[in-house]
Amino acid sequence: MQGTHDTLFDNDAVGHAMDALGLPCRFCGEPLTNTVVDLGMSPLCQRHIGRDELNRPEQYYPLHVFVCGSCMLVQLGEYVSPSELFDDYAYFSSFSETWLNHAEQYTHRMTERCRFNEDSFVVEIASNDGYLLQYFVELGVSVLGVEPAANVARAAIDKGVRTLVEFFGRRTAERICGDYGPADLIIGNNVLAHVPDLNDFVAGIKQLLAPGGTLTMEFPHLMQLFEQNQFDTIYHEHFSYFSFTTANRVFAAHGITLFDVEELPTHGGSLRIFGRHDTDVTRTVADNVTDLLSREQEWGVDTMLPYVAFAEKVGRTKRELLSFLIDAKRDGKRIVGYGAPGKGNTLLNYCGIGRDFLDYTVDLNPHKQGMFTPGTHIPILHPDHIRETKPDYLLILPWNITAEIMKQMDHISAWGGQFVVPIPEVAVYG
Repeated sequence: MQGTHDTLFDNDAVGHAMDALGLPCRFCGEPLTNTVVDLGMSPLCQRHIGRDELNRPEQYYPLHVFVCGSCMLVQLGEYVSPSELFDDYAYFSSFSETWLNHAEQYTHRMTERCRFNEDSFVVEIASNDGYLLQYFVELGVSVLGVEPAANVARAAIDKGVRTLVEFFGRRTAERICGDYGPADLIIGNNVLAHVPDLNDFVAGIKQLLAPGGTLTMEFPHLMQLFEQNQFDTIYHEHFSYFSFTTANRVFAAHGITLFDVEELPTHGGSLRIFGRHDTDVTRTVADNVTDLLSREQEWGVDTMLPYVAFAEKVGRTKRELLSFLIDAKRDGKRIVGYGAPGKGNTLLNYCGIGRDFLDYTVDLNPHKQGMFTPGTHIPILHPDHIRETKPDYLLILPWNITAEIMKQMDHISAWGGQFVVPIPEVAVYG
């Protein structure tokens, strides 16, 4: 499959060309030879370690990010099968109040916009623990969640959210259509990055979407990831990283027109795309679409300039964070972490931050408490532990919900504790 534009590359300027690997682009199949950033070797970010596993070897995989010179899809190689990544998943969406509010607002807005009722059918791909579909259920709308992690799906089913425990693709779409009919609304929040077989996934959406139906998907915006230096969102569960330009190409190749797009503050800057069948002419393409495509062209999405600049930012941030932590420890300060998210484990492993810097980290998720962070083996405790030890600094690892965490932990000011946010650059808040 050929690109839809002309692009000139200087592989010497990018560095670390990896022609010998011969990895094909997961969308267009072209060989991947252009490095974006190499974060070294890292363990799986959600594979937390039990106490009995601390002295056993862990498996590490490359965090080497490429950009396709043809379609401009930014991606990792597929080193780990999806079944291994999601067999016993530790991420439950409902532990974030911010994310629940976001989901509830979306539900009411889409119900009003599309006039959904008890005869409508809504499918969410990667529905997690029912964090979103529960609100459609409350409104009397028929729903189906598709979630590959059985342990997470059980939590959704317990909430009354009908859930199919499977990975999504053409076969699953065919099964759903046969059992329930086509979907009036297909939702996919932060799932597009997790898909290794991108073409099968989007083809499944095309197959499942009802005539006149609507697709919405949310994903971190590549332009924001680069501009805000969010390199810690790169981990093995995230196979791909999307600009709007590339997402538009992917969906168009499968007969889906993106007719609207919204820019959201979630996850450090995300896009919500709206799709329809390309044969559905009842909804025209909004100015938002052409405006964002133009802005990305001005940014240089089809050139190597932003990709080279990103790699330079990443190295600088690592040095600045380590300098701050070293100085704090020299001054006798006590530092602990907040959270054990996937992004936090990329940050800790890439920067080499272990118990020599962080005494422990805390997390509200009981599935993580009592475990240890992968690679760095930092203990994960209940947040109440912070009151007991009164650290000087609290390093916020899930920086995308910084406001929520600072509100929850504002009592650290009683002993002079301060918050440290590492992305896009080190910042300290009293």
